[in-house]
Amino acid sequence: MPANRSAYVSVGTMVLVGAALLVGFVLFLTGDRLRQGDTVFETYSRESVQGLETGSPVRYRGVQVGRVTEIALASAAYRRPEGEAFAGAFQLVVMRFALDLTRIGDIPRLEDAVAQGLRARLATTGITGVVYIELDFVDPDRYPAAPLPWTPEHLVIPSQPSTTAQVQGAAETLLRRVENVDIEAIIANLNGLVTDIRARVSEDEVQGLVSSANGLLLTLREEVRRADIPALAGELRGAAGGIRNLAEGRETREALARLNAVLGDIRTATRQVGPTVGRVNATVGDVQADLAPILRDLRAATANLRETTEALRRSPSQLLLGAPPPPPERTR
Repeated sequence: MPANRSAYVSVGTMVLVGAALLVGFVLFLTGDRLRQGDTVFETYSRESVQGLETGSPVRYRGVQVGRVTEIALASAAYRRPEGEAFAGAFQLVVMRFALDLTRIGDIPRLEDAVAQGLRARLATTGITGVVYIELDFVDPDRYPAAPLPWTPEHLVIPSQPSTTAQVQGAAETLLRRVENVDIEAIIANLNGLVTDIRARVSEDEVQGLVSSANGLLLTLREEVRRADIPALAGELRGAAGGIRNLAEGRETREALARLNAVLGDIRTATRQVGPTVGRVNATVGDVQADLAPILRDLRAATANLRETTEALRRSPSQLLLGAPPPPPERTR
């Protein structure tokens, strides 16, 4: 009996743990739907939404503010009225998502935000390729809000093409323009241009230019002939020879000889001036030696005269009476 009771307890514990895990998993999947304060919006896309799944994040300029709650085709989410043509609007993909407005903060009313350019687009995360919905403000004139043939169940945020779709659209537009270019007409114009150039080359204008060039060459040749370049070269050679003869002539050699003689005289005079300068220096030294004793005596006489003048200034009577005799020496 106790063994059965312990088995029942184990089984009951496992059942309770499994139920708790199941409830937690359900709450994890539906947490955004059960969260208070979340508001459901929807948008539409004309391009493929491959990679976008329920639960994918919704970001506003990179900050996660909600999650995708539903993805469906417009033709299934909104029934087309009978008799109405299958318009392009029913080919869109409906994407519904819940936003936690407390994460966004103080924002204007949805109508004002849409008028200012609030748009939704598909985006991918890095190189992983995870697709999510990006909300941002763009130019409302470039991406206007398209009218819808049905009444939306939730608040609508208009969409704009993703970056990939814009690049693809630009490439397709470029290819269409290239396809519309008339290549054959361009080639025909090039052929006509080449033909015109060849025709102009064979016309008289080109021949006239060639004739003018020939005339110019003839004129240059005539001017060179008149200038007599060989004679001018001969004159230059003669002038060079005259300069050489003048440098090697007798008068030039005599002038150089006289210049050498003058330079020799200058050297001789310089050598003679040297001893004279020495004798002058010796004489000056002797005079200085003779003047030295005289200057010393004159300096001594000047000192004595200064002392006498000072004594008379202190005792003028000495000039008339003379100095008192020295005191007699005492004998021991």
